Amino acid sequence: MEKNEKAKIALDKIISKSRAHWYKPIQIAEILYHHRVAGTIDLNNLADYRIISKKWRDEISLELLGRVCTSSTRFQDNLFEANAMPPETLAVLGEENTRSGGAVEAYIYRHFKNKLSLINHITEHLLEINPSEFKIDTIIDYFRKVPGLKRSLDKVFEIIVYSLFITVIDALELTVSIAVNDKKRTMLAEFESFAQHVLSVDLNNPIAMSGAKVFRVGVTNAADRGLDMYSNWGPAIQIKHLTLDEELAESIVDSVSADRIIIVCRSADEKVLLSVFNQVGWKARIQSVITEEDLYNWYEKALRGRFSSQLAKPLIDTIIEEMETEFPVVAGFPKSIRSRQYDKINDPFWR
Repeated sequence: MEKNEKAKIALDKIISKSRAHWYKPIQIAEILYHHRVAGTIDLNNLADYRIISKKWRDEISLELLGRVCTSSTRFQDNLFEANAMPPETLAVLGEENTRSGGAVEAYIYRHFKNKLSLINHITEHLLEINPSEFKIDTIIDYFRKVPGLKRSLDKVFEIIVYSLFITVIDALELTVSIAVNDKKRTMLAEFESFAQHVLSVDLNNPIAMSGAKVFRVGVTNAADRGLDMYSNWGPAIQIKHLTLDEELAESIVDSVSADRIIIVCRSADEKVLLSVFNQVGWKARIQSVITEEDLYNWYEKALRGRFSSQLAKPLIDTIIEEMETEFPVVAGFPKSIRSRQYDKINDPFWR
């Protein structure tokens, strides 16, 4: 196999593993662009571009997506490891890119636009469909089956869970309260300033009440570990649309510092989870295990059940809002990329 073919395979592997925001492929494209234009970068010398390329990537990401990479430095630098895009492989891409007048850059950005257009298709579908006709397995099957989208399935599953939770909780108008024990009023007087700032209670108002809420931890490009959602009434919420083995099942609880945990998983993985929790003595920390089948049943009630007139539209609207937050809508490339005239590049190897 020729060296350019090996380099292309390495690039395709990074592209296929990239999530919606594509920080790593964009960083590669920008390194290649600056190498081609400036002509002063030695791609075999990582020190020439390791740090500055993050700035180049973030400038383009901000124009394209309205956000920049916030992952740890260690996670970002994984890009240049031997199993990803080491300097010697990047140097081969640099040769190809210079030879073809930017065809490798164009190749990366074409893939980026194609992938986001596939994701945006779902949002457009949700905007057009009657809520009573929507089925969540439509989204799950789409991301599971369409090439290039499976890596984003876990985030889609998280959006589906969050949207249902927040819609039903809001509709129930649930409230959460904290109250100071009457026997502790002397201590409360001593720490009244603390109680006011931290707990929103004081001697005159020893009970604080607020609406029940759940929150997504946030959009992330890092590996899917740790907390996914949390509530203001106690439980932490872990969402896993992965095939679970015992090691991964143990890591779910081990990675969350909470004494009450709700786990949402595929129906087939429920037995694995319960078996592991019983073995390692974590069952007391698990409030409940919710399966994909449970979600389907609850969605059916929300969209076509007795209270669908109150729940269906807010539920779909929340899914749309979360999809647009998680997966940015890119109508077209910014001027900085259009000026490179990638559309005029037609290299057979990088078509």
